[in-house]
Amino acid sequence: MHRGWPGPGRGPGNKGQGRGGWQHADLPSASDAPAWVRGRLPEEWFTEAPEVTVDREEVLIVGTLPALTEDFEDSDAGRADRAAAEAGRISRFREQTREERIDIARQAEHRYQRKVAWGARIGDTEELFTTLSVPVMTRLRQPERVVLDTLVDAGVARSRSDALAWAVRLVGEHADEWLDELRTAMAKVDELRGRGPTG
Repeated sequence: MHRGWPGPGRGPGNKGQGRGGWQHADLPSASDAPAWVRGRLPEEWFTEAPEVTVDREEVLIVGTLPALTEDFEDSDAGRADRAAAEAGRISRFREQTREERIDIARQAEHRYQRKVAWGARIGDTEELFTTLSVPVMTRLRQPERVVLDTLVDAGVARSRSDALAWAVRLVGEHADEWLDELRTAMAKVDELRGRGPTG
């Protein structure tokens, strides 16, 4: 067993907590989701606290599995064998924990009113299980459409929707600090609105 998980997880593990702003104030708060997940999961599943990412539709739980003990050659064939072994280990974890993950997901979905998805990583391999793909409707003017069409024409994306998803991922990777500050500010606004006037 791996005991003593520190903090709420690493990396993006605690991003997106809360109600997602005043537009979705009817959703229950998920600010305690990382702590709840840490307390609910079997400690032997992962080597450290899982990353728990929350948005308005989904709670995504991604954990790190114990490293492989087998040695692989430092060659193209060896790296391919390592990747295959890592993928196989993730597949085994997925099958062996399926029933218990379903039970945990039901509890979390009832508590947070969001779907729950899972993922696992080992080494350089990461796989997400049955995550949501949520359509987002938007209106773009010609300059924005030109950007998307350029990404499609260059082969970066297969369609405008793929190009938009690619652009969102890129912004997320390079604007983590700013986005975290924005989420903190939004949570503060929610808190103040909940208190109401004190005069």
